[in-house]
Amino acid sequence: MKRKRGFELFRKVLVPVIHGCDPALSVAVARLAAGEGRLVMVGLVGVGSEDSLSTGAIPAREVRQTLRDLANGERTRTRRRVRVSHTPWQELVALVNQERPDLLVLEWPCALEALRVTSDTVLGHPPCHVAMVRGPLSDSLTQILVPLRGGPYAELALRISLAVASASQAHVTSLHLRPVLQAPEADQQGPTSRHDAPFRGLARVLASLPEVSQREMETEDPGGTILSASRDFELVVMGASSQPVSSGVSLGAVTDRTLQECRAGVIVVKTRQPMPTELESEMVGQAAISVLVDKWFAENTYHADEFADLSRLVELKEKQGLTISLALPSLNEEKTVGKVIQTVKRALVDEAPLLDEIVLIDSDSTDRTQAIAAEMGVPVFVHQRMLPQHGVRRGKGEALWKSLYATRGDIVLWVDTDIVNIHPRFVYGLIGPLLASPSIQFVKGFYRRPLKVGDKMQAGGGGRVTELTARPLLNLFYPELSGVIQPLSGEYGGRRSVLERLSFFSGYGVETGLLIDIFERFGLSSIAQVDLQERIHHNQPLEALSKMSFAIIQAVIRKLERRYGRAILEDVNRTMKLIRYGDERFFLDVEEIAEQERPPMIELAEYRAQQKELGG
Repeated sequence: MKRKRGFELFRKVLVPVIHGCDPALSVAVARLAAGEGRLVMVGLVGVGSEDSLSTGAIPAREVRQTLRDLANGERTRTRRRVRVSHTPWQELVALVNQERPDLLVLEWPCALEALRVTSDTVLGHPPCHVAMVRGPLSDSLTQILVPLRGGPYAELALRISLAVASASQAHVTSLHLRPVLQAPEADQQGPTSRHDAPFRGLARVLASLPEVSQREMETEDPGGTILSASRDFELVVMGASSQPVSSGVSLGAVTDRTLQECRAGVIVVKTRQPMPTELESEMVGQAAISVLVDKWFAENTYHADEFADLSRLVELKEKQGLTISLALPSLNEEKTVGKVIQTVKRALVDEAPLLDEIVLIDSDSTDRTQAIAAEMGVPVFVHQRMLPQHGVRRGKGEALWKSLYATRGDIVLWVDTDIVNIHPRFVYGLIGPLLASPSIQFVKGFYRRPLKVGDKMQAGGGGRVTELTARPLLNLFYPELSGVIQPLSGEYGGRRSVLERLSFFSGYGVETGLLIDIFERFGLSSIAQVDLQERIHHNQPLEALSKMSFAIIQAVIRKLERRYGRAILEDVNRTMKLIRYGDERFFLDVEEIAEQERPPMIELAEYRAQQKELGG
């Protein structure tokens, strides 16, 4: 099994190796911050304005040797040419503009002195995100403190602390510093005072980061509080002052005091973005959601090829004592269903005993879909005839819900039967993360979806409802899920113990509803996604996509109604007026597209009795 890529919040980190400064600290921090990203080192020599640049020849030779000594690892690159300049800071800015790094690491105060630049210049107009570091940096880093009030640089501080922690296996603790409110403001506004509004966005992020311990303190002396708290930590990561600094050598009173008096190592960060005009606005903390999403994307995005070693997957499955079921939803798929079953059954049942059962969950097909599956030895269930005492509904979501009753596995997977280029990876790619990580409860597949237009195939033209409806809605109302590449993909699955406790929309809203419910109940870290490469299938006409979008919008609104405890949609909103064309005329036709929900399967007495019998 291939090793999964590590945590990468910074794709490229740049660190200058400057003559006259020991680069060990800044390079060490840069390596930790880069993680699985790329580290770029550049050499600089500053020469006095009245001296000839030729005097920099020997220092440049020394810097080149240092760069050679430091260059190791495939993710480290050094620029061979060492820049010798009367204005080394301007040279560094030019290099940053060429390299376009995500982060620039400078040692404080040596780098500033050698670059002949003030803190005011660096922080007032940073060429990119900047981290100024001051030692000592422990070789065995275990505890990192991140003081947060929710200011404009808190996101970067949290981002760097998580990257360093991931590389060093250290633990991160956030320290929320709340201002002391004086009566009557404290009585009138309490903890939701406008002075603490910037932290609200961060609070939402921290709530979804269980690996970060949280502390909170009310203080009139933030500098003293940070120094006191830092005694139990080896590294403090904090944002520069969000207030304009008063002198060229000052980073702000709190930051200055921390740099000068803290016994632990210190990293002070500043973003490239300009300072918000309203520092106490709640929007200041909202950008921190990108830290959470980026972290999840880096750690929970897999590729099917990582799990191509089927013997390893079988070993993991047997070691954990799990059974796995594959349910194939279908409706008139006689052209593809046979190949889907044959391909999966041969590879994952006959050759490698990874699947314990395969069943077809049919929506009352009128072609030979059911007969083909039965001839190939696959049990066929028509969902309209299952659990009739609970009524009959149409829709794919209904089939998926009832497939929980039809299957027996500890892990339940769903793969559509209209896939033209079916490959075993569509199944083992989903199984892999669930077997590799016990914390993952739900896995979504994603892929490139070519769109056939006439006789030509457009490489990335598929997934129109995803990009025009589902992802915009999730970004708007559930930004934590904005990293899910294809929330509507038909290839996904999860642990029965989770799926049986979720409600299912009966129609097109089923994928969206499940994704939102799992996020809200089990957290973002319980979800993974897998690159299944390319999926070719029959694309639907525009009218069908319009109805699908209508159902998905209903599903999101229903979840929002539950979140806020108030109704938004009325019954009249369940009908959609469609424009029909025919006989040289057009007219309106009304169609009911009501997204109804089924209760969690675990609430059905029949299901509980079945599970009890199986368990006994």
